[in-house]
Amino acid sequence: MKNHYDVIVVGAGPAGSMAARFAAEKGVSVLMLEKDRDVGYPVRCGEAVSKAGIEEFIPSDSKFIASVIDKFSMNAPDGTEVVLPLEEKGYILERRIFDYELAKSASAAGAEILTRAYVNGLLIEDDIVCGVKFEYRGEQHEIKSKVVIAADGVESRVGRWAGIKTYIDFRDMECCAQYTVSNIKIDPNSLYFYFGEEYAPEGYFWVFPKGDNSANIGLGVSGMTGRKRSAISFLNHFMEKNHPDASILTQIAGGVPCSPTLEKIAAQGIILVGDAARQVNPLSGGGIASGMIGGSIGGRIAGESVKMKKPDHLLSYQKAWNDRLGKRHIVFDKIKNGIYNFSDKKFNSIAHSFSKVPMEKRTLGNLFKTALINNPSLIIDVAKVFVVK
Repeated sequence: MKNHYDVIVVGAGPAGSMAARFAAEKGVSVLMLEKDRDVGYPVRCGEAVSKAGIEEFIPSDSKFIASVIDKFSMNAPDGTEVVLPLEEKGYILERRIFDYELAKSASAAGAEILTRAYVNGLLIEDDIVCGVKFEYRGEQHEIKSKVVIAADGVESRVGRWAGIKTYIDFRDMECCAQYTVSNIKIDPNSLYFYFGEEYAPEGYFWVFPKGDNSANIGLGVSGMTGRKRSAISFLNHFMEKNHPDASILTQIAGGVPCSPTLEKIAAQGIILVGDAARQVNPLSGGGIASGMIGGSIGGRIAGESVKMKKPDHLLSYQKAWNDRLGKRHIVFDKIKNGIYNFSDKKFNSIAHSFSKVPMEKRTLGNLFKTALINNPSLIIDVAKVFVVK
């Protein structure tokens, strides 16, 4: 460990590891600091991701894939199930292994990694971020850098220390709870989604298979709903009703930011990536692939800024992210707000209508168009995502 690095990354999740890797690939010195003992642990995720989202950054490998997904099951409040074949396969990951592999790819590119390094402040000179303060093995350290990349999660403390507003309104924060369970019988190649007041008002409930007879089972509900009734109570109700004999192997709960990207994700000497920048897909709540994309863009631009000796180049990160995914996330947020206001009657109607669609014409795009058939403005938004190339 040196006393100066070109780039310091705070947080070793998928976004942080990709930021570290892509910065290191530019030939600059990189240090990634992780507060937990192990990269990838504890797991706070449903672990679902598209095949393309993975393979943009790392080859698919059976060692970190628990299930290969080729179907999508929509379950309406009245019990109607509609199954859609997925046009592109997806995966349920083993995040503990997957995150390790991402961190190893950053290391292979030249980044140094330190775990159990608790960042507790920034070094700031003339209003420019120029390093971090952290505790490691009981001792306080200060290390300078040309760029700090904050990949430290929701309501990023690192971002706040730099003067960036990372606060999120509780109405944009999904209250989530999940069990990983065994001894259940489901199709290991299908994602299951449940909608309606009983399961997840203003949100959705999921069952994601992890191989034979096991799954991640959880839900996310809006902050408004979460204030009235806890997510864990909905989860327990579902388990008692549908899987009373299942064994619970792990339990997690927390908040997922489901809103468009922060207005400001770059400043002098610092950029924010992943959850810290609010780069989660607002519609699905998924943040693995989008976090890796944000991290890769941020890491690349940070490396370029150092190599070119142009600190202001960091500010181009905001536009680069918006052009790649940020603008699309604004559309997803509009669609989410439309769908979350659906009544049980509406969900049932959608399922009944779509069940009449021939299997070869069942796509997620057509499902959304069916769902929003009486809402022309949102139909246009759906077209932007699924139809317009």
